[in-house]
Amino acid sequence: MSRVGRKPIELPKGVSVAVHDSHVRVKGPEGEIQHLIHPHVKVAVDGATVSVTRASEQKQDKALHGLTRALLANAVKGVSQKFQRVLEVQGIGYRAQAEKGKIVFSLGYSHSIDFPIPKGIEIDIEKQTRIVVKGIDRQLVGQTAAEIRDLRVRDVYKGKGIRYEGEVVKLKAGKAGKTGA
Repeated sequence: MSRVGRKPIELPKGVSVAVHDSHVRVKGPEGEIQHLIHPHVKVAVDGATVSVTRASEQKQDKALHGLTRALLANAVKGVSQKFQRVLEVQGIGYRAQAEKGKIVFSLGYSHSIDFPIPKGIEIDIEKQTRIVVKGIDRQLVGQTAAEIRDLRVRDVYKGKGIRYEGEVVKLKAGKAGKTGA
């Protein structure tokens, strides 16, 4: 049996899970998420726990067992406390500003970049150089943060660009003639 799949999911206070024919609805204080379930996987709600079982021992069913349990655990966590990713904008003159429904970036190009905020995502901008992406869907939060990060690729010589908080960019030395040797 899958090690991930057999672990029961504990429901925090205020979170409810409803299983219908082919989908699961997870509702909590932060919002609501629906997930489709493969026909070979069964989800059962037992009071304050949710368990996932599979139909057979085939390789695909084993993979779906662990995947379904992980997706449901992420949904439960997301509706009880939102997921977040923090991005840092580094470089002279680089900044981000929030406008209605979009973020305007100045990233050293000859033009500004407008980034529309996806539905279900909240973006907070602190000090014009720190961006916090929040939401209940873990995949959507990660995808949005990755798209913002790719607006300006990290420069390996000067360290400029957009990066995740705590991400280390290894700087290259540059030309030997510039160092004075």
